[in-house]
Amino acid sequence: MSEPTRTRRLVSPSPEETHALGVKLGELLAPGDFVGLVGELGAGKTHLVRGVAEGAGVAKSEVASPTFAIVYPYEGRIPLYHADLYRLADYEELYATGFVDMVADNDRAMLVEWLDRIPQAAPREFLRVTLRHEGEAARSLEAEAFGARPAALLESWLG
Repeated sequence: MSEPTRTRRLVSPSPEETHALGVKLGELLAPGDFVGLVGELGAGKTHLVRGVAEGAGVAKSEVASPTFAIVYPYEGRIPLYHADLYRLADYEELYATGFVDMVADNDRAMLVEWLDRIPQAAPREFLRVTLRHEGEAARSLEAEAFGARPAALLESWLG
């Protein structure tokens, strides 16, 4: 993997702020965008994902954890795939799910939790967001853009 084109870091003081950051990102997503989320259990990935889905116009009642289904499709302002790689062992197992075809589907944006478990699942150009605990409620976010479109997305999202 190449070096990121652009990187931004910030601290979110609360789950509500993490959700709000997700809403802003979701409002900016376009079909073909790929956002990979990294962070240990409880780091805030779900708060961010729920916000992104809301910002993309997905009904709150539609958003669920895809841990067992691997990928959920959502319909909103833009179509969105939400994937969770936590239970997968390797790229071959992921490939068997049809995930690679979904990534190639530029008619949808894609959110992928636990991207660090199978990093080769990411396309050449993508946005990676790493969340870390910073105390009880606060979380640090490090967003790294790989490629021109992800860099523009990151700039619009976090400045």
